Amino acid sequence: MGSAKQKISKAQREARIQAAREREAAAAAKKERSERLKKAFTVAVCIILVLALGIPTMAIAVLGM
Repeated sequence: MGSAKQKISKAQREARIQAAREREAAAAAKKERSERLKKAFTVAVCIILVLALGIPTMAIAVLGM
């Protein structure tokens, strides 16, 4: 009887370890996706700033000719 009880707890322990690994993998994937979105947002903001500053400058240069 004692060994059957131990076997169940071993299976439960393995299941818990597997669940913990899956949670870690999910957390890592979520973090990676978040970082990728952050990078894309930063690039988009930089492009918008370049356009916002560049277009009026070019318009002034063209109109000033």
